[in-house]
Amino acid sequence: AAPVSGKDSYRLIHGRASRVEHAWRGVRVRIESAGGPLEVEARAYDDGAAFRYRLPEAIKSLAVEQELTQFQPAREGMSYPLILAAFRTSYEDNYVGLPLTAIKPTALIALPFTFEVPGVGWVAITEAHLENWAGMYLTRPRGRILEAKLAPRVDRPEVAVTAEAPAESPWRVLMIADEPYRLPESNLVTSLSPECRLAETGWIKPGKTSWSWWSGDFAKDVGFKPGMNTETLKHYIDFSAEAGLQYALVDAGWSAGPVGQGGGGRDITAWNERVNVGELIEYARAKNVGIWLWAHWSAVDAQMDRAFALYQKWGVVGVKVDFMDRDDQQMVDFYHRVARKAAEHRLMVDFHGAFKPCGMMRYYPNVLTHEGVLGLEYLKWSNRATAEHNTYVAFTRLLAGPLDYTPGGFENVPPAEFAPRNLNPVVPTTRAHQMALYVIFESGLQMLADYPGAYRGTKELEFLKQVPVAWEETRGLGGRPGAWVSLARRKGDVWYVGTITGAEAREVEIPLGRILPAGRQYAAEIWSDAPDAAVNPKNTVKSTQTVNARTRLRAPLAATGGHVMVLRPLQ
Repeated sequence: AAPVSGKDSYRLIHGRASRVEHAWRGVRVRIESAGGPLEVEARAYDDGAAFRYRLPEAIKSLAVEQELTQFQPAREGMSYPLILAAFRTSYEDNYVGLPLTAIKPTALIALPFTFEVPGVGWVAITEAHLENWAGMYLTRPRGRILEAKLAPRVDRPEVAVTAEAPAESPWRVLMIADEPYRLPESNLVTSLSPECRLAETGWIKPGKTSWSWWSGDFAKDVGFKPGMNTETLKHYIDFSAEAGLQYALVDAGWSAGPVGQGGGGRDITAWNERVNVGELIEYARAKNVGIWLWAHWSAVDAQMDRAFALYQKWGVVGVKVDFMDRDDQQMVDFYHRVARKAAEHRLMVDFHGAFKPCGMMRYYPNVLTHEGVLGLEYLKWSNRATAEHNTYVAFTRLLAGPLDYTPGGFENVPPAEFAPRNLNPVVPTTRAHQMALYVIFESGLQMLADYPGAYRGTKELEFLKQVPVAWEETRGLGGRPGAWVSLARRKGDVWYVGTITGAEAREVEIPLGRILPAGRQYAAEIWSDAPDAAVNPKNTVKSTQTVNARTRLRAPLAATGGHVMVLRPLQ
């Protein structure tokens, strides 16, 4: 097989980079076997490698029972798996850190899977361009061997994929870095995905949104009864307009029919008497705020054509599709039907109860974000969305692409005082930690998860107003899974730096030489944990200083703390 080389050169509307230039060298090998021919296509990049299987035309139709791809790290090190109970999953669980061979052979490991190979570097395994195929997982059958497992079809569980030849598997991706904090810089997943399939994309606008669901439709000191109703949602729209947020999300409870996880009985083409969606859209439009609507996936599956056409007519800008909890071949096809049909009607998409991103944001850029993570919502009923968990997510799930973690909890309490509650929930991290998540966790749609009164009048809201959601460049600055992380992202000539720690207080040095050009001065606007943040985690200190590439800037982090900076060049 003759080697080939190429360069991926493309633009992204949202994500960790706006323009990507990615050179590669590759090879395609044809294997003849009794079962028919198989091609393996492989590529090497500076920051990783990838391969996929191609089943050429010679085979008419095929059923793939399972994929037996194996990966074997040269040496054992620490690994950071998300261990799942079953293929039916929303990827909402806590990551753990343990030696690779301590993972039980029965464990189902989600992608991305990050691990260290001592003396070599850090590796994350994931997949790119998952289309007409089933989602991939890993197991550890023995020793250091990792083996692929595909999600089974719902109609024929004995097979994972049925296809007509020619067919291609998704790319099996190995992100590789000398340090773990360099992994979030990688654009491999989008580089290995198809080019944009939409002729016109000017209507796709990444942005920030208010959201009444997380707080339990909470409102303080208002002249109406808070709840899932028109008045409360107008209150949230008012906040979007005040804070310069582009959107307001109307979550579960607006549509006709029952609300609950069984979506089959719900009519998503009509609103109920409590929530006048038409009135909300007009009210929001007058304030330059766009409305997103929530919908259960099974209702979308049943009513997609009519519902999406109606939403366009009403003036809805986006749809949040929820509770899929699968990535078998049929569900992967559903995601593509949603993205395609939504684009026909100029609707942006947020996939909740979702599998990890696999590069769809490149070929259907109207897909702004995926959940596929244990996010802030878990604090309504558990203590699981911890500061430590957030540091794991930055080295694992984040690598696959945008994540709708829904940050911004401003009712901050010390972990010892935390108790979950559904109405007006509290958060066991510092406020500066929540602020830093807007830099660390990329998402084309970012929630301000708390109620308007939690933000109004705070100095920290000034940062949330200005922080972008689509970035031009991303650089990792430091950290280790489960301990701490520091990431920098650039928009124009302004750098935003977010740093968080887990359960332990620490002081870290932020290497500004990794991002700032030599000889240029920058004005730094800094929000950090206050000296009493361990007791009063809402408290932050805002400061300013002039910095350059040689500045040794130290960030003091309280336990569960954070630190954010905005760096603007001085003339």
